[in-house]
Amino acid sequence: MSEIRIAAIVGGYGDEETLPILSRRIAAELDPGLIVRVKSVLRIPESRLAKAGELERHVEFAARSVGRHGGIFILTDCDWAGGCPKKDAPVWLERARLARPDMEISLVMANREYEAWFIAAAESLRGRRGLAADLTAAPNPESIRGAKEWLSDHMPRNRPYNPTIDQPALTSVFDMQAARRADSFDKCYREIVRLLTVLKAGG
Repeated sequence: MSEIRIAAIVGGYGDEETLPILSRRIAAELDPGLIVRVKSVLRIPESRLAKAGELERHVEFAARSVGRHGGIFILTDCDWAGGCPKKDAPVWLERARLARPDMEISLVMANREYEAWFIAAAESLRGRRGLAADLTAAPNPESIRGAKEWLSDHMPRNRPYNPTIDQPALTSVFDMQAARRADSFDKCYREIVRLLTVLKAGG
């Protein structure tokens, strides 16, 4: 068995528990004998990470927490005005890598919200967490502004979607291959595979 250590920087409340779950699910598909230890998860709002020096400072902290043989994975939403993962993510990734060029770092921005990935795989979530039994994926889930609200609209009226509770639970069961029709999740999936593969080879 191989063990890989990752430190994470995330933007949302639900992401703190979600990223370790997602990393372990993808690792199990890549190599069932691979053990992923997420040593620390730093939750820093995207608005703060956007400021000069903030992303760099937290990358440095993450690097120290995981050690030189580990890696760093950064996951944020990209839901601010004018935001575009294809435009903004490479800029943020360059900042992170300049801060610690000795570390293996991956960065992914969900197009608008992480929850759009659930909508892309909606059929696999039917009946889960109170979601409708006939739930159907929207044609273009990443175009939805308000993915959390979309999920709430398909839950019982007295129990709206709660990212802290529902996001980790749905991440444990959603169909990742179906979700890959959302471009930003396909990118996330591929980046986690790349990070794990590089770290495994170096370990």
